Amino acid sequence: MEYSQIKCELSDRILTITLNRPDRLNAFTPVMCQELVDAFGRADADDNVRAVIVTGAGRAFCAGADLDPENAILERHRQASKDDLEIRRDLAGRVTLTIYDLKKPVIAAINGPAVGVGITMTLAMDIRLASENARLGFVFSRRGIVAEGASTWFLPRIVGIGKAAEWLLSGRVFGVQEAQAHGLVSEVLAPNALIPRAREVALEIIQNTSAISVALCRQLLWKMAGADHPMEAHKIDSKCVWWSFQQPDALEGIMSFLEKRQPNFTMKPSSDMPDFYPWWADRPFTW
Repeated sequence: MEYSQIKCELSDRILTITLNRPDRLNAFTPVMCQELVDAFGRADADDNVRAVIVTGAGRAFCAGADLDPENAILERHRQASKDDLEIRRDLAGRVTLTIYDLKKPVIAAINGPAVGVGITMTLAMDIRLASENARLGFVFSRRGIVAEGASTWFLPRIVGIGKAAEWLLSGRVFGVQEAQAHGLVSEVLAPNALIPRAREVALEIIQNTSAISVALCRQLLWKMAGADHPMEAHKIDSKCVWWSFQQPDALEGIMSFLEKRQPNFTMKPSSDMPDFYPWWADRPFTW
């Protein structure tokens, strides 16, 4: 698939996805949605990709949905009947749910304004770094619509129900210092330091960890966020720990520690995941 609204660059096993509509502040469209879903799917299947960074071209990360009539977001929802389930699906949710199921870590490098879908798409990403120039906002209530991207599931799990409610109900735009204080972003950086720091974080993972361990830990974190009892996590992580000790990456991890050298992990997420993965049932979209 050729991309017209995003750019992808692979370097040092880091795939950098750049939202690429700078003349529209990288506003989100149905085309961008399709391209992001495709790019994340390809990244997940490619063992040469160990981590993904998402950022924006120009001065914005993403200014939300493009409401220009030619981009069809409004008409798409107005014209779809209740039987058109695939058309009625929230586009931002397609992106966040794709990210949610990935085996690769995803880092948001929020280089400028991120409002609406511009911020909700980052909630399924694992690490969010922000430029000092960024401003964030869950502005839906100020536009007469509601929060999308499954953000009412993700946001309270990141910042707590109280702060999530305040941001969503007021719809106000806020600065990155406030976002950092409540755990929405982990670091605030000078604009020219943002991408280098995102790459540094990605390389810390790539150079020191097993891709299989990262994939399993990532999914344990996300999938257990909705479990009704810690026993559910205990059941799955017991399986994962037992299985991992039978694998060459665990032997390599132990031997490299004892020999005081860098590990050389060889297992691949495309072919070497355990036979009980995925352990969760698929959730089809229903109305």
